Amino acid sequence: MSSTPSRGHGRRRVGLWRFVRTVVLDYRYVWWVHLVPRSGRVVPRRYRDGGREPVLLLPGVYETWRFLRPVADRLNDRGHPIVVVPGMGHNRRPIAATAEVAQRILDAHDLRDVVVLAHSKGGLVGKTMMVSTDAERRITRMVTVNSPFSGSRWARVLPVRALRPFSPRDADLLRLAGQREANGTITSMASRFDAHVTEGSVLPGAVNLEFPVDGHFRPLGHARCVAMIVREVGAGAGSAASAEAS
Repeated sequence: MSSTPSRGHGRRRVGLWRFVRTVVLDYRYVWWVHLVPRSGRVVPRRYRDGGREPVLLLPGVYETWRFLRPVADRLNDRGHPIVVVPGMGHNRRPIAATAEVAQRILDAHDLRDVVVLAHSKGGLVGKTMMVSTDAERRITRMVTVNSPFSGSRWARVLPVRALRPFSPRDADLLRLAGQREANGTITSMASRFDAHVTEGSVLPGAVNLEFPVDGHFRPLGHARCVAMIVREVGAGAGSAASAEAS
Protein backbone atom coordinates (compact mmCIF):
# COMPACT_ATOMS: atom_id res chain seq x y z
CA MET A 1 0.00 0.00 0.00
CA SER A 2 1.53 3.30 -1.05
CA SER A 3 1.57 6.47 0.96
CA THR A 4 2.16 10.13 0.26
CA PRO A 5 4.31 12.64 2.12
CA SER A 6 2.60 14.75 4.71
CA ARG A 7 1.52 18.08 3.30
CA GLY A 8 2.08 20.15 6.39
CA HIS A 9 -0.80 19.40 8.73
CA GLY A 10 1.45 19.04 11.77
CA ARG A 11 1.64 21.30 14.81
CA ARG A 12 1.21 24.98 13.93
CA ARG A 13 1.18 28.32 15.71
CA VAL A 14 -1.34 30.89 14.55
CA GLY A 15 -2.40 34.38 15.55
CA LEU A 16 -5.19 35.08 18.05
CA TRP A 17 -7.66 36.25 15.37
CA ARG A 18 -7.25 33.08 13.31
CA PHE A 19 -7.61 30.95 16.45
CA VAL A 20 -10.82 32.71 17.51
CA ARG A 21 -12.28 32.63 13.99
CA THR A 22 -11.54 28.92 13.71
CA VAL A 23 -13.29 28.12 16.98
CA VAL A 24 -16.34 30.25 16.10
CA LEU A 25 -16.79 28.57 12.70
CA ASP A 26 -16.22 25.17 14.30
CA TYR A 27 -18.96 25.58 16.84
CA ARG A 28 -21.36 26.94 14.29
CA TYR A 29 -21.32 23.43 12.84
CA VAL A 30 -21.68 21.88 16.31
CA TRP A 31 -24.76 24.01 17.00
CA TRP A 32 -26.19 23.09 13.61
CA VAL A 33 -25.89 19.39 14.51
CA HIS A 34 -27.67 19.92 17.82
CA LEU A 35 -30.42 22.01 16.25
CA VAL A 36 -31.33 19.37 13.67
CA PRO A 37 -35.04 18.47 14.14
CA ARG A 38 -35.72 15.38 16.23
CA SER A 39 -36.83 13.49 13.12
CA GLY A 40 -33.31 13.87 11.78
CA ARG A 41 -31.79 12.19 14.83
CA VAL A 42 -33.10 8.73 13.98
CA VAL A 43 -30.81 6.47 11.98
CA PRO A 44 -32.39 6.30 8.48
CA ARG A 45 -33.67 2.86 7.48
CA ARG A 46 -32.09 3.35 4.08
CA TYR A 47 -28.65 3.19 5.72
CA ARG A 48 -29.08 -0.60 5.70
CA ASP A 49 -29.18 -0.69 1.90
CA GLY A 50 -26.34 -0.74 -0.59
CA GLY A 51 -24.15 -3.09 -2.56
CA ARG A 52 -20.78 -1.46 -1.94
CA GLU A 53 -18.48 -1.72 1.09
CA PRO A 54 -20.15 -1.11 4.47
CA VAL A 55 -18.98 2.09 6.17
CA LEU A 56 -18.65 2.08 9.96
CA LEU A 57 -19.15 5.51 11.55
CA LEU A 58 -16.92 6.31 14.54
CA PRO A 59 -17.52 9.86 15.82
CA GLY A 60 -15.32 11.75 18.28
CA VAL A 61 -15.65 12.30 22.01
CA TYR A 62 -18.90 14.01 23.06
CA GLU A 63 -20.21 13.37 19.54
CA THR A 64 -22.93 11.19 18.10
CA TRP A 65 -23.12 9.64 14.65
CA ARG A 66 -25.00 12.75 13.48
CA PHE A 67 -21.74 14.71 13.31
CA LEU A 68 -20.81 12.46 10.38
CA ARG A 69 -24.24 12.49 8.77
CA PRO A 70 -23.49 14.88 5.84
CA VAL A 71 -20.78 12.47 4.68
CA ALA A 72 -22.76 9.34 5.54
CA ASP A 73 -25.77 10.47 3.51
CA ARG A 74 -23.59 11.05 0.46
CA LEU A 75 -21.90 7.67 0.85
CA ASN A 76 -25.24 5.91 1.23
CA ASP A 77 -26.49 7.62 -1.92
CA ARG A 78 -23.48 6.07 -3.68
CA GLY A 79 -24.38 2.56 -2.55
CA HIS A 80 -22.54 2.12 0.75
CA PRO A 81 -24.52 0.66 3.68
CA ILE A 82 -23.87 2.80 6.76
CA VAL A 83 -23.19 1.16 10.13
CA VAL A 84 -24.02 3.10 13.30
CA VAL A 85 -22.96 1.57 16.62
CA PRO A 86 -26.00 1.32 18.96
CA GLY A 87 -25.38 2.51 22.49
CA MET A 88 -22.24 4.49 21.71
CA GLY A 89 -24.01 7.62 22.90
CA HIS A 90 -21.62 10.56 23.04
CA ASN A 91 -18.53 8.33 22.88
CA ARG A 92 -17.19 8.97 26.38
CA ARG A 93 -16.10 5.39 27.12
CA PRO A 94 -12.40 4.44 27.13
CA ILE A 95 -10.95 3.87 23.66
CA ALA A 96 -10.37 0.12 24.12
CA ALA A 97 -13.88 -0.46 25.48
CA THR A 98 -15.43 1.48 22.60
CA ALA A 99 -13.41 -0.57 20.11
CA GLU A 100 -14.81 -3.77 21.61
CA VAL A 101 -18.40 -2.48 21.41
CA ALA A 102 -17.98 -1.52 17.75
CA GLN A 103 -16.26 -4.81 16.93
CA ARG A 104 -19.19 -6.78 18.33
CA ILE A 105 -21.45 -5.08 15.79
CA LEU A 106 -19.22 -6.09 12.88
CA ASP A 107 -18.96 -9.65 14.20
CA ALA A 108 -22.67 -10.03 14.97
CA HIS A 109 -23.65 -9.03 11.44
CA ASP A 110 -20.70 -10.81 9.79
CA LEU A 111 -19.72 -7.63 7.95
CA ARG A 112 -16.76 -7.86 5.56
CA ASP A 113 -14.64 -5.38 3.58
CA VAL A 114 -15.61 -2.67 6.05
CA VAL A 115 -14.34 0.88 5.64
CA VAL A 116 -14.15 2.91 8.84
CA LEU A 117 -15.03 6.61 8.65
CA ALA A 118 -13.82 8.27 11.82
CA HIS A 119 -13.63 11.74 13.29
CA SER A 120 -11.22 12.76 16.05
CA LYS A 121 -11.26 10.13 18.85
CA GLY A 122 -12.97 7.79 16.41
CA GLY A 123 -9.68 7.41 14.56
CA LEU A 124 -8.00 6.08 17.71
CA VAL A 125 -10.92 3.71 18.24
CA GLY A 126 -10.73 2.54 14.65
CA LYS A 127 -7.00 1.92 14.74
CA THR A 128 -7.40 0.04 18.02
CA MET A 129 -9.91 -2.20 16.29
CA MET A 130 -7.55 -2.78 13.38
CA VAL A 131 -4.58 -3.80 15.55
CA SER A 132 -6.39 -5.46 18.48
CA THR A 133 -10.03 -6.53 18.16
CA ASP A 134 -10.51 -7.26 14.45
CA ALA A 135 -9.27 -10.84 14.55
CA GLU A 136 -11.07 -11.83 11.34
CA ARG A 137 -9.84 -8.79 9.40
CA ARG A 138 -13.29 -7.47 8.64
CA ILE A 139 -11.91 -3.93 8.31
CA THR A 140 -9.97 -3.28 5.11
CA ARG A 141 -9.14 0.40 5.55
CA MET A 142 -9.98 3.58 7.41
CA VAL A 143 -10.43 7.27 6.56
CA THR A 144 -10.01 9.64 9.49
CA VAL A 145 -10.75 13.34 9.94
CA ASN A 146 -8.70 15.40 12.41
CA SER A 147 -7.75 12.45 14.61
CA PRO A 148 -5.26 13.07 17.47
CA PHE A 149 -2.80 10.31 16.62
CA SER A 150 -0.08 12.28 18.46
CA GLY A 151 -2.43 13.54 21.16
CA SER A 152 -3.42 17.09 22.04
CA ARG A 153 -1.91 19.51 24.51
CA TRP A 154 -5.43 20.41 25.72
CA ALA A 155 -5.69 16.98 27.38
CA ARG A 156 -3.03 18.09 29.88
CA VAL A 157 -4.69 21.44 30.57
CA LEU A 158 -8.44 20.78 30.74
CA PRO A 159 -9.58 18.87 33.86
CA VAL A 160 -11.92 16.55 31.95
CA ARG A 161 -11.57 12.78 32.41
CA ALA A 162 -12.82 11.95 28.91
CA LEU A 163 -9.96 13.98 27.39
CA ARG A 164 -7.09 12.47 29.38
CA PRO A 165 -6.45 9.61 26.90
CA PHE A 166 -5.45 12.25 24.33
CA SER A 167 -2.44 13.45 26.32
CA PRO A 168 0.73 13.17 24.19
CA ARG A 169 2.26 11.39 27.20
CA ASP A 170 -0.53 8.85 27.67
CA ALA A 171 0.94 5.34 27.77
CA ASP A 172 -1.88 3.76 25.75
CA LEU A 173 -1.71 6.48 23.09
CA LEU A 174 2.07 6.03 22.79
CA ARG A 175 1.63 2.27 22.54
CA LEU A 176 -0.97 2.67 19.78
CA ALA A 177 1.34 5.06 17.91
CA GLY A 178 4.05 2.42 17.97
CA GLN A 179 1.79 -0.16 16.32
CA ARG A 180 2.35 0.89 12.72
CA GLU A 181 1.24 -2.25 10.90
CA ALA A 182 -2.18 -0.76 10.13
CA ASN A 183 -0.99 2.69 9.08
CA GLY A 184 -0.61 1.75 5.44
CA THR A 185 -4.36 1.15 5.19
CA ILE A 186 -5.30 4.50 6.74
CA THR A 187 -5.93 7.87 5.10
CA SER A 188 -5.52 10.65 7.66
CA MET A 189 -7.24 13.85 6.56
CA ALA A 190 -6.73 17.06 8.52
CA SER A 191 -7.45 20.77 8.43
CA ARG A 192 -4.84 23.44 7.78
CA PHE A 193 -5.17 24.41 11.44
CA ASP A 194 -7.11 22.56 14.13
CA ALA A 195 -7.52 24.42 17.44
CA HIS A 196 -8.48 21.16 19.18
CA VAL A 197 -5.75 18.88 17.81
CA THR A 198 -2.86 21.31 17.78
CA GLU A 199 -0.26 18.55 17.37
CA GLY A 200 -1.75 17.70 13.99
CA SER A 201 -2.91 14.39 12.55
CA VAL A 202 0.10 13.18 10.57
CA LEU A 203 0.33 9.41 10.73
CA PRO A 204 3.64 7.84 9.58
CA GLY A 205 3.14 5.38 6.74
CA ALA A 206 -0.42 6.52 6.04
CA VAL A 207 -1.80 8.72 3.27
CA ASN A 208 -1.85 12.20 4.85
CA LEU A 209 -4.09 14.79 3.21
CA GLU A 210 -4.95 18.39 4.04
CA PHE A 211 -8.33 20.13 3.84
CA PRO A 212 -8.46 23.68 2.39
CA VAL A 213 -10.10 24.99 5.60
CA ASP A 214 -9.33 25.45 9.30
CA GLY A 215 -11.27 23.76 12.07
CA HIS A 216 -11.85 20.51 13.94
CA PHE A 217 -15.54 20.01 13.15
CA ARG A 218 -15.94 22.33 10.18
CA PRO A 219 -14.75 19.87 7.47
CA LEU A 220 -17.64 17.55 8.33
CA GLY A 221 -20.12 20.09 7.00
CA HIS A 222 -18.03 21.98 4.43
CA ALA A 223 -19.11 21.06 0.90
CA ARG A 224 -15.64 20.78 -0.59
CA CYS A 225 -14.29 18.83 2.38
CA VAL A 226 -17.27 16.47 2.37
CA ALA A 227 -16.60 15.79 -1.32
CA MET A 228 -12.96 15.01 -0.52
CA ILE A 229 -13.93 12.60 2.27
CA VAL A 230 -16.51 10.85 0.09
CA ARG A 231 -13.93 10.46 -2.66
CA GLU A 232 -11.37 8.93 -0.28
CA VAL A 233 -13.84 6.47 1.20
CA GLY A 234 -15.08 5.46 -2.24
CA ALA A 235 -11.72 5.25 -3.96
CA GLY A 236 -9.68 3.75 -1.12
CA ALA A 237 -6.33 4.61 0.42
CA GLY A 238 -3.75 5.84 -1.99
CA SER A 239 -6.12 8.20 -3.82
CA ALA A 240 -4.28 11.33 -2.74
CA ALA A 241 -3.91 12.60 -6.26
CA SER A 242 -7.64 12.58 -6.87
CA ALA A 243 -8.35 14.44 -3.63
CA GLU A 244 -5.68 17.02 -4.36
CA ALA A 245 -7.21 17.70 -7.73
CA SER A 246 -10.67 18.40 -6.31
